[in-house]
Amino acid sequence: MAASTQDTPEARRAVVEAARALFANAVMSHSGHANLSARVSGEAMLLTVDGQVRDLGPDRLALVGLDGRVREGELDPTNVEIITMHSEVYRSRPEVGGIIHTHSPHLLAFAVANRPLPCRYEALLRFGQAADVPVVAWAPRGSERSVSGIVDRIREHPATQAVLLGNHGVLVFGAGPRQAASLLTALEEAAEAELAAAGLGGSVHFPEGALENVRASMARARS
Repeated sequence: MAASTQDTPEARRAVVEAARALFANAVMSHSGHANLSARVSGEAMLLTVDGQVRDLGPDRLALVGLDGRVREGELDPTNVEIITMHSEVYRSRPEVGGIIHTHSPHLLAFAVANRPLPCRYEALLRFGQAADVPVVAWAPRGSERSVSGIVDRIREHPATQAVLLGNHGVLVFGAGPRQAASLLTALEEAAEAELAAAGLGGSVHFPEGALENVRASMARARS
């Protein structure tokens, strides 16, 4: 079933709160550049009007159809470029309700190295990212080649909730903007830990059955 909410103050608040969480959790680049979206009404999304999301307010979101047509509001040309980057993920993943793109510093290191981020941090298992984060080969921002590369990777890696954009940044998606922000925070922590662990001889994989054990532990806590 497709994720679906309405363009309401609550939907806009979810995007605003996700942006604030990224800054509060110190996972943003120095520039504060990002773009965020939330699916609304199945075939439309709320999209940040430009790439500067520091102190984002609900009025700085445009309503855009997944067909690419701006229905309400006005997008900066720089964000017109990335409409399809968001809309095609929503089309490919009906369960996705929120998408975030950032240049988070430690994830960016993996992106510019064109190296997948291994899943070796327990928090990733708890957020459902039990697979390595794959890399999409570089192509010009928002281009057909870039977007088709993202869609191809998502289809090739159905267990992933994020992709690294080669030489560019990261794209993370979840049930809603808040969930995507939480996962992005865990991914940035994982990338930082991987780089730090390299100086200690490198990180190690989970033992066999780790994901199942974590799921069982979470289920017990909720029962």
